[in-house]
Parts: sequence; structure tokens; C-alpha cells
Amino acid sequence: MVKWPVELSKSRIEYHPRLAIKAQALVDFVVEMTAEEGELKQQWWKLFIDGPSTLQGNGTGVILETPQDNNIQYALRFNFDTSNNEAEYEALLAGGKLAQTIGVKYLRAYSDSQLEVNQVRGDYEAKGEKMVQYLISSEYYVKRLKDLNCNVFSIE
Repeated sequence: MVKWPVELSKSRIEYHPRLAIKAQALVDFVVEMTAEEGELKQQWWKLFIDGPSTLQGNGTGVILETPQDNNIQYALRFNFDTSNNEAEYEALLAGGKLAQTIGVKYLRAYSDSQLEVNQVRGDYEAKGEKMVQYLISSEYYVKRLKDLNCNVFSIE
């Protein structure tokens, strides 16, 4: 390191050694520059869930809308019989998995199933072993989000 100033001075370049940054100064800088969670713009995605989407009632549709209004459409066809409520939950699970894969943190879910929405919100109790299992499975994805807002929409 002693040779550097001599070598650089031949080219009229001055060498100034770096001074050590005190630990507290570094900590103060990091604290000052770190954004509060509330300061960050929440990127809300929208998940639209449509229950049975075939005449036979064994398929569902999911649309995941980005904050920039781009749509990701996903269709599911089941090789097994489902009730309308089961199809709604299958769509919610597919949408939840898709959102998790992409890394969505803030999600507004819209479904035409008042039962499903109110069960996910915790307003209604799930009845029957199958519905309880669907609710538990949906909670897996809900817990990985920072915030979830479930809404019912009506199809007219």
C-alpha cells in the first residue's frame, strides 16, 4: 500500500486513503434511509374468482390482475365432481398459489360466493369435513400475504 502513492504521483493522481466509518455512523445511516413499512406504496393485486365455469360444473376460472391492470387468466378443469362451493374454493386455492408464486403481498380477492368470502374472513363457520379442509388450505396462502381483503361481487 505504501507504493501506491508513489506510483500514482507519477501520473499526477493524488491518493487519499479511506477513513474508517464509525459503526454508529453506519447504523444511523441505515436507520435514516430505511423506509417505514407504511411509507412503501402497497402494490395491491386483485384476484377474481369465478365458480363453476362449464355446463357440467367441473371447472373454475381465476383472473389475477396486477397493480398496472394487466391480467393473468387461469382456467381449471376438474376430473372429479365438485359442488359449487368446492369449485369456488378450488379457484381460491389456485389463485392463492399463483399469487404466492409471483410474490404478491397485498391481495384483494373478489368472489361471487358469499359463503366462501365470509368463511375466509372468519365471519362464517365452515361446516362439513370437506369445507373445513378447504378453509384450512386457503389459510395457508392467506398467512403468506401481508394483507388480504375479501369481497363479494354480484353477477348480474
